[in-house]
Amino acid sequence: MTHDALEPIAPPEDLHAQLEAMHIALEPAEVEAIGFYLALLIDANTRMNLTRITDPQDAWHRHVLDALTLLPFIEATGAANLLDLGSGGGIPGLVLAIVRRDLPVTLLEATLKKAHFLQHAAEQLGLDNVTVLSERAETLGSPDGGGRDGWDVVTARAVAPMPVLLELALPLATPTGWLLAIKGQKAHDELDDARTALRTLKAEVETTQRTATGTIVVVRRDGAIPKRFPRRPGEPKADPLGAPRH
Repeated sequence: MTHDALEPIAPPEDLHAQLEAMHIALEPAEVEAIGFYLALLIDANTRMNLTRITDPQDAWHRHVLDALTLLPFIEATGAANLLDLGSGGGIPGLVLAIVRRDLPVTLLEATLKKAHFLQHAAEQLGLDNVTVLSERAETLGSPDGGGRDGWDVVTARAVAPMPVLLELALPLATPTGWLLAIKGQKAHDELDDARTALRTLKAEVETTQRTATGTIVVVRRDGAIPKRFPRRPGEPKADPLGAPRH
């Protein structure tokens, strides 16, 4: 791991207790690497909009622990690779790449300056398991986009409402792959709106789990997705995927 002129942000005193409650153990080197990543994130945030959370200790709780809630689900899938959709400042993708250096992780971020930050952070952290793509999900997941059916697990945090997220994410998963979405307290309302999308895109919600920081929605893809999805930006949406509220 190489270093900018920054010091890692120390973890909160209760970090190990919280990790133990999540049945997660981190090596000291992993904690230091995450602290350095947070230092990079908060420093870069002074020059571009990467995160609204700028308090260092709050960042540990609301960014790092939020990302790590996905770890048991990733390990349960036996995934050979992972794509983080709309990676932004790198949550959850970069944190997961730090603690799973054996897992190839692709960070997908359409905004070029954010993608540049992700690449810089991965290089500073020595993460040779990370690939950064600056591309739109609609393009990458199209039949001729080069990324369709490409990843065992797709992760997403604060990307889009569930019907839209399903359309963007599921074509990027393998035909038996998974979407792990970090949502908020209204996750079940979003799932009500996503019934049509789930049916059309050949997917099922396997489970949802409340955590201390949000709600994890686990979606399993089960078959071939119609080639018209995902629809490209600006393309007329003749068949809306959002289910009407009753």
